[in-house]
Amino acid sequence: MSVNELFKKELKVINMGLESFYEELRSQDVETIHVDWKPAAGGDKKMASLLGRLKGL
Repeated sequence: MSVNELFKKELKVINMGLESFYEELRSQDVETIHVDWKPAAGGDKKMASLLGRLKGL
């Protein structure tokens, strides 16, 4: 598929993160869903590593 063909297709979005981005897409009638995702341990690498150990990862 070429880039030009891509822009002719209907846009469908899975938004992870900023809810305001999701709301803006919805206001433009873009088919989208919002996933309320946050990185493990709030993005703290050391804490995420410790949590991973607890989970056996």
